[in-house]
Amino acid sequence: MILHRLSAIFIIIAAAVLPCFSEAAQPNEADFTIRNARFHDGETLAVLKLHYATLGKLKRDQAGHAQNAVLLLHGTTGTWRNFLAPGIAAHLFGPGQPLDAEKYFLIIPDGIGAGGSTKPSDGFGTKFPHYGYLDQVDMQHELVVHGLGIDHLHLVLGLSMGGMQTWLWGERYPTMMDALVPMGAMPAAIGGRNMLWREIIIRAIENDPDFHQGNFDPRHPPHLWVQTAAPLFAIMSGTATDLQRRAPTRDAAIALYDSLVANWRNMNAVDLLYSLKSSADYDPAPELDKITAPWLAINFANDMINPPELELMKPAIERLPHGQALLFPAAESHGHATLNHAEVWAPALAKFLGEIEKR
Repeated sequence: MILHRLSAIFIIIAAAVLPCFSEAAQPNEADFTIRNARFHDGETLAVLKLHYATLGKLKRDQAGHAQNAVLLLHGTTGTWRNFLAPGIAAHLFGPGQPLDAEKYFLIIPDGIGAGGSTKPSDGFGTKFPHYGYLDQVDMQHELVVHGLGIDHLHLVLGLSMGGMQTWLWGERYPTMMDALVPMGAMPAAIGGRNMLWREIIIRAIENDPDFHQGNFDPRHPPHLWVQTAAPLFAIMSGTATDLQRRAPTRDAAIALYDSLVANWRNMNAVDLLYSLKSSADYDPAPELDKITAPWLAINFANDMINPPELELMKPAIERLPHGQALLFPAAESHGHATLNHAEVWAPALAKFLGEIEKR
């Protein structure tokens, strides 16, 4: 395992979002390299690079144990930079806010296959190992423990895909953290509508005439799949109310469709394909009882990806009495996209962390 420090230069987007932060709390980017990385299906990769950013300063007690480390995990199609978006960072990382960067040491990795981490589009194509969520969590653990020398996390918090990985963190490393906050994620295997929309996009990519089983010419990438994926992703992650407000007329809806497709044209097809397929091994339900850390699961009543009427949260509530499930009503949320509106859920996070620290 090799740790490469890249830069302490504050990126432009973060400077615009967090102008009041001290120099010590500015994001620092780095790479952690795992040699001969082995995945759960037996596949290996000679060199796996995990890119990540940190904010704040790590504090240790007299015995050298980490005291204030927080792991933040992004969602599908995301990178660590998602946490620096105005709708999130402006409500989380400032002075007195729930994850004050002057108080906590925030670790935000790019998942395998995303951002600056090693991914299929780095010349591998479909020869890239078929990673799963278990691989993501175990490699994140390698980064935290062996890359950063951190033996304990105050909090693991994840959004959507990151929320699902947060449930797995609680099972696989139950004594590693003080608290868990899975958001926009259910403690159950993906099925039903949640699986159907994913499979629609998977098939659209694989059946695109220019995909060529992932061996496409980078100068002429597949593009027809975007016409299916972009609007479907918007429909599933948004709400009828928000979409109606954005496109109240036929012409406006068509314009929105065209805009969504245009914005997705730079999305790499093979990277997205791998990311969507990686959820195949996700099923925390059988081992929920291994979770010992206090938890707060945050979800939204009008989330089409995680509809509460399926009662998929019920097993966790029944089997893990040391946690709580918070469901924001439709009137207060924006469906799955509420994950990008920290003003909605930041107060609940602050209250939960306050309770944890009192203990």
